[in-house]
Amino acid sequence: MITNALSVDVEDWFQVGAFETVIDRADWEGLDRRVEANTDRVLDLFAVGGVTATFFTLGWVAHRHPALIRRIADAGHEVASHGWDHARVFTMDADAFRADLARAKKALEDASGTAVTGYRAPSFSIDGRTPWAHAVLAEQGYRYSSSIAPLRHDHYGVPDAPRGTYRPMPDADLIEMPITIATVLGREVTAGGGFFRLLPSAVTERAIRAANAGSAPAIFYFHPWEVDPGQPRVRNAPLKSKLRHYARLGAMAGKLEKLIARHRWGRMDAIAAREAARLA
Repeated sequence: MITNALSVDVEDWFQVGAFETVIDRADWEGLDRRVEANTDRVLDLFAVGGVTATFFTLGWVAHRHPALIRRIADAGHEVASHGWDHARVFTMDADAFRADLARAKKALEDASGTAVTGYRAPSFSIDGRTPWAHAVLAEQGYRYSSSIAPLRHDHYGVPDAPRGTYRPMPDADLIEMPITIATVLGREVTAGGGFFRLLPSAVTERAIRAANAGSAPAIFYFHPWEVDPGQPRVRNAPLKSKLRHYARLGAMAGKLEKLIARHRWGRMDAIAAREAARLA
């Protein structure tokens, strides 16, 4: 049985891309922080399921909740980087990206006591506008990235990217592990996050089985705020953003429990090591 990658993008409800135009970063400190309680719930869910995972975590969160990051590492999970404060990579130049990576990595390593070797761009924001991004990641010592969504979406996507693990640069060891893609009614979507919440579980199941049928691991992701139906509502957010963010939050934990039970799961770094050896 193939081991699939279970990953969590650790950010709070007010840091998501859907609300970036209506919640100012300057206001974050005054908002109700729920990321610690929500991530602890995820840790409990994984403990019951007997699985380990990778937690792609914002440096902003690690700086303010170092005990949480230590609990993640002590439970046997991988702590990886999601950047500092969820700024999309295509909003930066190479120097700003380099600084963002360094700041986040220091906070994560100080809090976890472990080396950070994996990265996921906020909102899968490495794309055609960031041709320098993988080179910077390799330069900074990252072993893998899981930052590409190989589809067309209104906020992200590289439609012509490979669907499986690949080396984005022939002269570097860094590998890219794109998020797994599912198909529903002829439309391609990411296998995880909001689409996992909103769509029947069979959609994700088909995507996982298809990846495994090709001897490849599926890459699945979600966020801690997705198991929190009681989170504050952003009344002035666009309707489409509210639908994406709040729909079926109450169903998420149960769906995750069933998904975890049906497949073998593991940390991204362990799967990345096997994929790198396969590509060598």
